[in-house]
Amino acid sequence: MTLQIKTRLGAMLFLEYFIWGAWYVTVGTWLSTTFHFSGQQVGLVAGATAIGAIVAPFFVGLVADKLFATEKLLGALHLAGGLLLFVASQQHSFTAIYAVILLYCLCFMPTLALTNSLSFRQMTDPKIEFGGIRVLGTLGWIIAGLSIGAMKLEATAHPLQIAAAVSMLLGLYSFTLPHTPPLARGEKVSVANLFPREAILLLNERSMATFAIASFLICIPLQFYYAFTNLFLNDTGVHNAAGKMTGGQMSELFCMLLIPWFFRRLGVKYMLAAGMAAWVLRYVLFAFGNATSLVWMFWAGILLHGICYDFFFVTGQIYIDRKSSLALRSAAQGMITFITYGLGMFVGSWLSGAVVEHYTTRMPGGAQVYDWHAIWIFAASASALVLLAFLFAFAEREPETATNELPGELEGIPL
Repeated sequence: MTLQIKTRLGAMLFLEYFIWGAWYVTVGTWLSTTFHFSGQQVGLVAGATAIGAIVAPFFVGLVADKLFATEKLLGALHLAGGLLLFVASQQHSFTAIYAVILLYCLCFMPTLALTNSLSFRQMTDPKIEFGGIRVLGTLGWIIAGLSIGAMKLEATAHPLQIAAAVSMLLGLYSFTLPHTPPLARGEKVSVANLFPREAILLLNERSMATFAIASFLICIPLQFYYAFTNLFLNDTGVHNAAGKMTGGQMSELFCMLLIPWFFRRLGVKYMLAAGMAAWVLRYVLFAFGNATSLVWMFWAGILLHGICYDFFFVTGQIYIDRKSSLALRSAAQGMITFITYGLGMFVGSWLSGAVVEHYTTRMPGGAQVYDWHAIWIFAASASALVLLAFLFAFAEREPETATNELPGELEGIPL
């Protein structure tokens, strides 16, 4: 792969994740502060990405792989997405905002897989080349958060408008990317092509079934973080919350380097357990910290994101990569992503919203007072139950061997 192609792909991924980081982190703060939406309503809007993640594999597999060139589909989806985000920023009612955001997520979520597949098609060896380019996506998310926080735009519609403008830019830029025609054009369209029977049969093995169930369950309390952390930090008086939250992505980059070292010493079971335990600890820190003398607890909870994400999700991707045959790896990864960031996050968006609403007191004039301690304790308890069940039920029969390689085809998922 030439330096020119590497630079063009890096710019694509930077813009892709800048868009997501610009609007998704702060949308709950905007909805709650400006419109006084309920916790249930905020959770549902944040959970629109989960519906997009459920639809994305079908869209990519049945449309992108068979009908249209990837770069053209990317361009069309981002242009449509930019328009939808701008329209969403102009709405004031829950029904209108949710409907437009949902349509937007149906456009955006497939682009995560499309940017990955386009990148892989241009690479000689994705396992070696993809990591150095994908890191620019994380950088895009970080720059978006730092910018939004520095400009003090978290409680406004401006993050959506900024994301809309960048989406339009990426839409136009996508048409200039290397031509990537569909590989399966002319083949019979079938849902079985997405999740082959052989991939589903992997769940017959106890360890795989336990991993899949635990992954689904842990994604339910995880949505508390994605949907409500920015609102929580702003509500408790933390300055530049969006900027501070990018510390999570910074720690993610650092922890990625530690995975091979820990893998050799802990093995897959305790790597996964460490990731779950980090979620429990994060929520406990949020529950007992404050924005003054104990603000370090908030910082620690944010910086745990590297362990929370890398030790569970990246380790899980490695585990799936090892358990699947070469022909089934992409399908198996797609199936687990569907279970976690689709179904798990969807259930989590509903539950997190219901719990936040339960612990919210509405004051005269529309202001809302949140019992954040109770909210985070609930999330910590749910995460702890999943952790204990996983430790009891998961038993990997085959010994794991050390590796310094990460799977080449990582799905595009929240950082």
